[in-house]
Amino acid sequence: MKIFAVIPAAGTGSRAGFEKNKILQKTGGRTVLARTVSAFAGHPLICGVAVIVNPAEKDEIARELSGVKGLFFAEGGKTRTGSVQNALEMLAALGDPPDYVLIHDAARPFVTRRIIDDCIACVRQFGSAVCALPCTDTLVRARSGMIEDCYDRETAFTLQTPQGFAFAELLAAYRKITPADSFTDDSGVYAKYVAPPFLFAGDKRNVKLTFAEDFAMNETRTGIGVDTHAFGGEKDHIVLGGAKIPSARGLIAHSDGDVLCHAVMDALLSAAGLADIGHYFPDTDPQYKGADSLALLAKVRGLIESEGFAVGNVSAAIVAETPRLAPHIQKMKQNIADALQIPERAVGISAGTNEGLGYLGRGEGITVIANVLLKTI
Repeated sequence: MKIFAVIPAAGTGSRAGFEKNKILQKTGGRTVLARTVSAFAGHPLICGVAVIVNPAEKDEIARELSGVKGLFFAEGGKTRTGSVQNALEMLAALGDPPDYVLIHDAARPFVTRRIIDDCIACVRQFGSAVCALPCTDTLVRARSGMIEDCYDRETAFTLQTPQGFAFAELLAAYRKITPADSFTDDSGVYAKYVAPPFLFAGDKRNVKLTFAEDFAMNETRTGIGVDTHAFGGEKDHIVLGGAKIPSARGLIAHSDGDVLCHAVMDALLSAAGLADIGHYFPDTDPQYKGADSLALLAKVRGLIESEGFAVGNVSAAIVAETPRLAPHIQKMKQNIADALQIPERAVGISAGTNEGLGYLGRGEGITVIANVLLKTI
């Protein structure tokens, strides 16, 4: 079955009060539109995504979505209904139009894979699928500031998107719309001209960003990083957190062997959902031979910032029998805080031995366990 997604994105978003369309605002480091489109473009059952745009914003939106495959653009109409019909007519003109279409608001960037999966399953079984949540608050009808009547909460639902439909049926319904009709979403068109649509369970997180305050995300992430280096380097020192510490032996490493920075970097990358340090700074690359790990840590900070996160705090535990580390911890804290551009008080470092047990107890190496907290920018 061929399934397309249609993303209406031609509105002005004026209620948000931004200087330009709200879907081009960033939340968590990415624009609202990019988050929304990528959720559908990355789904294995979605063959293509048609984004409905205002012609004046098409070039900017095309640049924003330049890496998305299977992308089409449709011109926005005077109303949302007109915009969706434009997109449906464009898809109908394809040599092989879709069997089903999922229509989703551009301003709902937190749609999940589960919701998309359930929408597809429902529309394939019933021919229609409308994302909905049961109404948990008391619902009333009011006039002039006074309550006129109460609705039965047991039968009340709030509708979300995506809304899925058999393509041919929805297109036929849109072609029957008259000037007297007024619809706020696609389920209304389908209900009037085809049949009552089926509901499937939505998600409270699948919110529509309407006002400026809706864009204030407070997401936090935690990450853990562990790294170990063996002694054996022909050096008279080791480097931990950028601090040069006298030692009878150095650590074996491609870079400067800063096991503390390496553990912190892996923790940061893990929290941001990125690959580990071996991916970004492979030990097979000559440019990282003897590299300054504090400089690499600063680069990792840039990577997580590009994902929309900033470092909240770092906590690391160093396990080593030798050398004695206590006199150098303050310098380590200062260096890591500077590299991550956070207050020194947000960096915690402890050092201890392994009580003579195992490879650490035998003085064969050093292990660091790091934990970090990220927060949205």
